Amino acid sequence: MTAARPPAEPAERDAAPARHPVDEILAPGPMFVYGLQHVLSMYAGVVAVPLVVGTALKLSPTDLTYLVSAGLFMSGIATLLQTLGVWKIGARQPIVQGTSFAAVSTMLAIGAAEGGGTVGLRAILGALLLSGIIGFLIAPVFTSLLRFFPEVVTGVVITIIGISLLPVAIRWAGGGTPGVTPTFGDVKNVTVAFLTMVIIVVIYRFAPAVLSRVAILLGLVLGTVVAIPFGLTDFGAISNASIFQLTTPFHFGLPTFAIGATVSMVVVMLVIMTETTADILAIGQVIDKPADRQTVTNGLRADMLSTALASIFNGFSVSAFAQNVGLVAITGIKSRFVVAVSGGILLFLGLFPILGALVALVPLPVLGGAGVALFGTVAASGIRTLSRVDFSGNANIVIVAFSLGMGIIPIAVPTFYDKFPTWFTVIFDSGITSAAITAVLLNIVFNIVGRPESDEGPIFAEGPAPAAISEQDEARLDPHGPAARGESHGGNP
Repeated sequence: MTAARPPAEPAERDAAPARHPVDEILAPGPMFVYGLQHVLSMYAGVVAVPLVVGTALKLSPTDLTYLVSAGLFMSGIATLLQTLGVWKIGARQPIVQGTSFAAVSTMLAIGAAEGGGTVGLRAILGALLLSGIIGFLIAPVFTSLLRFFPEVVTGVVITIIGISLLPVAIRWAGGGTPGVTPTFGDVKNVTVAFLTMVIIVVIYRFAPAVLSRVAILLGLVLGTVVAIPFGLTDFGAISNASIFQLTTPFHFGLPTFAIGATVSMVVVMLVIMTETTADILAIGQVIDKPADRQTVTNGLRADMLSTALASIFNGFSVSAFAQNVGLVAITGIKSRFVVAVSGGILLFLGLFPILGALVALVPLPVLGGAGVALFGTVAASGIRTLSRVDFSGNANIVIVAFSLGMGIIPIAVPTFYDKFPTWFTVIFDSGITSAAITAVLLNIVFNIVGRPESDEGPIFAEGPAPAAISEQDEARLDPHGPAARGESHGGNP
């Protein structure tokens, strides 16, 4: 007879592996508040794409409302799929999924070729359905290239993600789009954006820890209150919104398929997969759980499957939202279940348009003030990643220099590639994709097939020396400082 095993000693029980913060389940109250914070920070981006596409196709106001609700509904489904995961689908990271801007120009071209209206919309949805399925199937092949994404590449891409988003925050802070929005740049818009930033900084620095973690949410709420006397808060959308709306498959009719439209959209899917790969790698760094190839593959599968499903339920292409990477970094809340709650909220908003209208009360200048903090944090995370790169030689300096330059081109001058072929602009009109492609190719040239570092000449011969300033230099520059008195940095003689 086998003797019963004695109870585990306390030390043995303590030796059990601790749960990683990404898998932590918080109390219901904080989970909802943190999840709502994610939704408020990305809501404008989700509803913008269906509004832009629907307006360009000349759809009716009722159809526009339906597209917005469908976008929210599918963003919620996609977020749940990405965070919770099913089988080998979903990165199981705190990633918020939303309607992607990357496909807008291609969708508009496809819709215009079909004459606009619901006919053009069905052609767009057909191209999205096929390209999503193709992207899902090739995800493992795509991620076989993950070894070409070392820190020098991911650091550049994460930095460019933040830099490329900052102009969006600045346009929000101004109140819309320069040259289009009549009130863009009004003093009241900029003032409200600035006050929102001040509120967030004060809460983040001086409030108790429990409040500093929701500094963005409180900034959005208090910023909206501040905006009321400025006349920037519009309550009319609430009275015009319907209470309940169920998103049904193929609401606008069965999708139509064309080879040219599908090929164009597949190219867009490759761009989206590149950006999503960068986001998954970025969030892996933020949560201290670096993503491996299988994690990226699972994340891309969720991305592409969500896009295919979105086309069935009258939505558009879905991808990871980079601004929420910044929110995870700035709050320190790494739980994927918090973001899953965000997905549930988005789904709920898609079913109840009147609640979506309530969330939409947040004025653009308030979003802009919060966006500066969020998007700047993403860029700072990229710089932190680059700080771990070995810059002792020329190779990595050249990679970072040229990649940042290529990534900045479409951000600084959006019309730079307007005279290039459509296939080229689809790829390089995104600063994120331009930087990623450049960084990957240069990393191959310099670090994989290039000559040894010892054979390289000093490409930046006229640049400053890489060493830190010496104590002799400090004594010369500051005759009355500690170095001049013979003291070291540690204060010892």
